[in-house]
Amino acid sequence: MTTIPLKEDSVPRLVAIDALRAGVMVLMIFVNDLWTLTGIPSWLEHAPADANYMGLADVVFPAFLFIVGLSVPYAIQSRQKKGDDNLQLFFHISSRTVALLVMGFFHVNMESYSDTASLSKPIWQILVTIGFFLVWLDYTSYKPALSKALKAIGILLLIGMAILFESDNSSGIMAMKVQWWGILGLIGWAYFISSCVFLFSGGKLVLQIAAFVFFLFFSAANNLGWLEFLSGVRPYVWIAGDGAMPALPLAGVITALLYRRFGSKSSRFWVSVIAFSVLLLLFGYLTNPIWGISKIRATPSWTSICAGITALTFALIVYLTEILNQRNWYLPIKAAGTSTLTCYLLPYIHYALLTLFSIPQLPAFLRTGGIGLVKSLVYALMIVIITGLLEKRKIRLKI
Repeated sequence: MTTIPLKEDSVPRLVAIDALRAGVMVLMIFVNDLWTLTGIPSWLEHAPADANYMGLADVVFPAFLFIVGLSVPYAIQSRQKKGDDNLQLFFHISSRTVALLVMGFFHVNMESYSDTASLSKPIWQILVTIGFFLVWLDYTSYKPALSKALKAIGILLLIGMAILFESDNSSGIMAMKVQWWGILGLIGWAYFISSCVFLFSGGKLVLQIAAFVFFLFFSAANNLGWLEFLSGVRPYVWIAGDGAMPALPLAGVITALLYRRFGSKSSRFWVSVIAFSVLLLLFGYLTNPIWGISKIRATPSWTSICAGITALTFALIVYLTEILNQRNWYLPIKAAGTSTLTCYLLPYIHYALLTLFSIPQLPAFLRTGGIGLVKSLVYALMIVIITGLLEKRKIRLKI
């Protein structure tokens, strides 16, 4: 099977992917705010580790990983058109991965930052987030000298925050540990693996499918206990999420290649993407009795069901934006799809400011039940609006 060509006639495609990314980001902010509420349905929240089901919150992160995969073929092709060879592309992929790993590393250690530290946790959290912005701001419209200076300040700020880090047991840079990679770090590893698979396989669809099957069955083997003989190397070398994390973006890559091969006007696209989604959902349903459906345990059933749901959602958005030509619905949340990392990080500043200035929570009736859910949805939309305002002023992260 030959490499699938990618063309530059894909404005509707960009709308579909950005719209899906924006919707998922709004949901991510929404479910991340549910901790402020009481009296809400349990199916909206994360399922416990020992449960055999998933709530809405358990679908959002894998959906985002799937979208990462949707974008991979187009991102790589775009840089190839600019003249990048495979080595340059690999270094670009690696630099983006390092950025996500660094941010994920700080976020993970944020969880163990001491409440009694000399530098209060809210201030540390705000300064770390500012450091992220200074290092990875989109400096396209800035003068080179200014951008270099701001990046240097950001790097020094992050180093300083690492030096000033305090947990309950120790302090300093050496006290910061890789307990897990955090959401951004897991995205980084999943992006790195799926991008390298696509890059070094020449974008061949059959090889993306083979890689997806490999990672899904690696996850299955781990859940069945077949990989115990590798427990000695696991602390040093392992696949993120026991294979589940890279499987999700690879499912997105496969869907993107089906879309590019056939196009939304062809019945072959709809048949292939629906068939792919049904296979994923069936695999998850039929294997559920073996290991259950669990995000925390990253079971193969959870992986495949979430991938199937997201593939069908992408197909629905393609239908809306390309077949029905309905795109205005997406405009109010567009910034969440184009400045996604900025949107994700803003709540870290907001929550820290609330704690820093001891701002009391909203009255209980605004944080309970249906009214509380409306509050969290409004909060998510407000974050998107602020992201859009910052984007207009050229303040957005770009890695």
